[in-house]
Amino acid sequence: MTTNFSELGLHQELVEGLTALGFTEPTAIQSAAIPILIEGQDVIGQAQTGTGKTAAFSLPILQNLESGLNAPQALIVSPTRELASQVAQAIFSYSETLGTRVLPVYGGQSYDRQIRRLKKGVDIVVGTPGRLIDLMNRNVLRLDELKTLVLDEADEMLSMGFVEDIEAILANTPESRQTALFSATMPKEIRRLATQYMRDPETITIKTQQLTVAAIDQRYYLVNEKDKLAALTRFFEIEDITRAIIFARTRIGTDQLANELSLRGFTAEALNGDLAQDARERVLNRFRQNKLKILVATDVAARGLDVDDISHVFNFDLPTDAEVYVHRIGRTGRAGKSGVAISLATPKEQYRLQRIERYTKQKLNKGTIPTAEEIKDHRDAKLLADFEVWLNRGRCKHEREIIERYVEEGHDPVQLAAVALKVMRSGEKQRPIEDIGPLKSAKGRGERRRDDRRKQRGNERSNEPRERKPRRSRSEKEEGMVKIKIDIGRKDGIRPGEIVGMVASMANIPGSSIGRIDIENDHTFFDVREEHLGKVMDQQSRYRVRRQKVALEVAK
Repeated sequence: MTTNFSELGLHQELVEGLTALGFTEPTAIQSAAIPILIEGQDVIGQAQTGTGKTAAFSLPILQNLESGLNAPQALIVSPTRELASQVAQAIFSYSETLGTRVLPVYGGQSYDRQIRRLKKGVDIVVGTPGRLIDLMNRNVLRLDELKTLVLDEADEMLSMGFVEDIEAILANTPESRQTALFSATMPKEIRRLATQYMRDPETITIKTQQLTVAAIDQRYYLVNEKDKLAALTRFFEIEDITRAIIFARTRIGTDQLANELSLRGFTAEALNGDLAQDARERVLNRFRQNKLKILVATDVAARGLDVDDISHVFNFDLPTDAEVYVHRIGRTGRAGKSGVAISLATPKEQYRLQRIERYTKQKLNKGTIPTAEEIKDHRDAKLLADFEVWLNRGRCKHEREIIERYVEEGHDPVQLAAVALKVMRSGEKQRPIEDIGPLKSAKGRGERRRDDRRKQRGNERSNEPRERKPRRSRSEKEEGMVKIKIDIGRKDGIRPGEIVGMVASMANIPGSSIGRIDIENDHTFFDVREEHLGKVMDQQSRYRVRRQKVALEVAK
């Protein structure tokens, strides 16, 4: 491996800038990718965050910039505002002495400022898919002179529903461009994009950890979706937890879960893309200093997180990709220590567990959720252990004097001891053991079809007409959702992905908070979570699909 940045073919000015920033030697991904990208070849880089991917694609871009052009020469697409801001700041620091013009663009910022900067001229644009599409639709972001396109954290952009936006961006760039795709995992959809839009890419895979760590006790528990929180609190009663990370699917999910745990007496904080950088650092510092025991995080926010002595990783929401599972659980069982990885899965998610087992070539241990009686027994054992500690220490002279006075007044010593224990465990009154319902079975498709055939034969034998399952009407919506109407439909060629991408990026809400989408000839209806209604409707004047302005209203 190359041990010096000067050996990678970088200009001396860039090398000196890196040295001033404290960079001593390139990482594995930098050593492999930088020379290839400098030569103008397409690259697929698979490596986890924290391995130096930003510098791996940024330094070749800076090396190959032409002077005198007044249009973007490089475009970097990132899934979140936080990542776009971090990448832009990193590029600025690498090129501070070069006068490179770098512009981050994402939702929540002023359009006027971004438009003024683009018209004045920039060299590199870093942005989120939704805002980039919107600026392209306004004809202020022109990519005619683009030389390099980078898709950063591509797997996360796909999981957030941005695939149509990414393809729209790719379609509006010169075919002669250089394309670099960086991702921690490589699901099928990313491979399809690479095949369709890249030219003979060089694939670089950096393995920074083993598939699994032998010291990790990997378990899964089957539980109904609505009972996951109750199950989680039971584990926090039973397990010997020093520090834990809980992974949830969405930013909203992390906030809600951290709040619910705190209400139940388990101190937890959320780590997600909504946090400003200084707030993120404060949370991480509390976690590192053991002032915070539980961190509830999304995959994106947890990338680059390097904290030792994490005893437990919980998959509150199972990841959709087996590689993501490996990355998650790798945060425990480090430095020769043991660790525990607990996954909560609904019956219909068992196929995901099977995929994980095939990928890791290890069997996951199926566990049984602790019962209420086991929780009570555990509490009693802990209480008696604390009691025995004080009994053996014998340092309770003042308390003994108090009890002796009560005994002299005629109180029963046994009753006094029982009251003392009751006082010791008074904190448990704030933490009731929540009920967990019976597990609902998930029938396979073949089993459901057999059941349907049996019902049909029974109806035919009884000469009764078959009861038809009522079709869900358009006016119906899921609980906690609000139905929105858009004045564009099937005749306009609208696709569900465009709806998700437009609303999620403009309103700055996660794509997962958008529910059912019904596309009719002239109109489209979609459900959105009630708590996001204000954000969605506040952006009324800014929604556009393929440069066409669209209007939203709450459906009646």
